[in-house]
Amino acid sequence: MPESKSSIEKPVYKRILLKVTGEGLAGSQKYGIELQRLQEYAEEIKSTRELGVEVAVVVGGGNIFRGMSVAAKGMERASADYMGMLATVLNGLALQNALENVDVHTRVMTAIEMQAVAEPYIRRRAIRHLEKGRVVIFVAGTGNPFFTTDTTAALRAVEIGAEAILKATKVDGVYDRDPMQFDDAVRFDKMSFMEVIKRKLNVMDPTAITLCMENNLPIIVFDFLRKGNLKKVVMGDNEIGTLIRRDKDA
Repeated sequence: MPESKSSIEKPVYKRILLKVTGEGLAGSQKYGIELQRLQEYAEEIKSTRELGVEVAVVVGGGNIFRGMSVAAKGMERASADYMGMLATVLNGLALQNALENVDVHTRVMTAIEMQAVAEPYIRRRAIRHLEKGRVVIFVAGTGNPFFTTDTTAALRAVEIGAEAILKATKVDGVYDRDPMQFDDAVRFDKMSFMEVIKRKLNVMDPTAITLCMENNLPIIVFDFLRKGNLKKVVMGDNEIGTLIRRDKDA
């Protein structure tokens, strides 16, 4: 008896880096962590891990502290950024707990050494954890001020050999303008890195986009609030989100 289509389908990515915003963890709240949203994220990551996909996560801290916003109001930028990095540690530990509650083995790796709560980030060790099937959560940014978690995501993805960055958002892709404010906003199915830069679209910061472009690392921007979308993306569903790569027509 021939195998059904569903039984022979395989993920198109072996290793991914998922970029999760801190605001996403806040859910319907303005700040903090919404436990229901955290649980939903854990279930989505688990379903993807069960496909055999190696998953790394970079989590933001904007639901707790936004360094750039505070710096703009007068706080010294480096200090504000370090505080923001510590906020990502809180989110990373919360996500770790949620994942382990659904029987997903994890490791939290931090760019700022704090041995009591997380492992120091070591590239080879991170890759080994992934190979053993653990979800690796990268926290504390790059360990340096003046760099965003977008840049962290691009840097870590290149370092661990991820095949794509999946940027989790609350909209279903990249638009030419904010779809929350403009009803006539147009969504892109595919884009090149240069288009993103020229249009000055708020996908990821310019440093992150440039790093991805130089290393030919695709970015997929998708709606993480819709159940099953993460799994669909790794299975190669072209109708989910916006694919950004060096040549959009390749």
